[in-house]
Amino acid sequence: KNDVGMIAWLMTLKTVECPTGRQIVLIANDITFKAGSFGTREDVVFKLASEFSRKKRIPRLYMAANSGARIGLAEGIKKTFKVAFKDPSNPESGFDFLYVNKSEYEKLGVAKKELIATPAFVGGKEVFKITDIIGSEPDLGVENLKGSGLIAGETSSAYDDIFTLTLVLGRTVGIGAYLVRLGQRTIQKNTSSPIILTGYQALNKLMGVDVYSTNDQLGGPAIMYSNGISHLAENDHLSAVASAIHWLSYVPSVRGGLLPITDITGIDDIERPIGFVPKSGIPYDPRYLLTGHEDHDGQWHGGFFDKGSFTETLAGWAKSVVVGRARLGGIPMGVIATENRTAEAIKPADPADLSASEAVKQEAGCVWFPNSAYKTAQAINDFRTEDLPLIIFANWRGFSGGQRDMFD
Repeated sequence: KNDVGMIAWLMTLKTVECPTGRQIVLIANDITFKAGSFGTREDVVFKLASEFSRKKRIPRLYMAANSGARIGLAEGIKKTFKVAFKDPSNPESGFDFLYVNKSEYEKLGVAKKELIATPAFVGGKEVFKITDIIGSEPDLGVENLKGSGLIAGETSSAYDDIFTLTLVLGRTVGIGAYLVRLGQRTIQKNTSSPIILTGYQALNKLMGVDVYSTNDQLGGPAIMYSNGISHLAENDHLSAVASAIHWLSYVPSVRGGLLPITDITGIDDIERPIGFVPKSGIPYDPRYLLTGHEDHDGQWHGGFFDKGSFTETLAGWAKSVVVGRARLGGIPMGVIATENRTAEAIKPADPADLSASEAVKQEAGCVWFPNSAYKTAQAINDFRTEDLPLIIFANWRGFSGGQRDMFD
């Protein structure tokens, strides 16, 4: 039984690309311990494990399922305090302060220094009004936020130094959401795995009206896969883990190491022509150029890369650019291609704005828009820290420089 809500493993994976084994560091929240919240001890475990992976220059994977930074309760005081209501017969009218009686104050305030209180009177009796709660338990207050900043900085450094990947397999809140973004590469489970800064109930209270009904409206895959936070979306835990292992198959076992080249005998031929040829003036799916295509007669027309080797990422966002990873003669590579067809960018209606409606924007092919330009830069940076060669199939007419684009 764990006494800290963070676990780290050093794993050796024997895969097709690395039959002798490759090492990774896996960090995971233990959601069975205080709802997977981040206290100072959890932050230390996370930081030390991440630093270890950076020292060994091996991939670092993080399985996120948490409730954010821990806001603790002083259990000893929780059991003893009382409430001075404005009207004891009508508690709904509010209260003046919290207090403890004299004996509890002498025990908790004077002897144990767990609280600070001042004399007051309730019903003619002397009591002690609580002004500050210190508590005896660790990780009750702002020290948790200090630890959150520590691991946020560590994750940002890790992204620059090694391969980082986050699997969001459950709700991830606050600092958990920041770690997802700072680690950049993200695989999100389609159900019950929102990436949120705060829960929908808190936002409803803030606005004074029940606008949101689920956390998925704030950070589910419909939001995060469509805005470029999540690179891949999978239906269940097993599919998410399989996608992570597949992603690792393109990446060297250590940063700066040899690329994991595979034998494609029986899958494709290295010395072959590219069978798919776009017709001049006719829009086509650029993925056919990358992966190949089977025509209506069942005849296969090979693409630029090895058959079946292309894996697209960020497919739900900025659809005027296609990015992913593929193999050429067994050699893993990063790929960026231009979408030549008109794409749709959908901006959902905000439930908090009663006058809002869903907006659908048409984005012309062969043009860089603000979102697709950012997607291109994001992919290039990801490939850099994966040590992948990069091929760009450039077919751009230029940037979209209209008034709205300049504003966005």
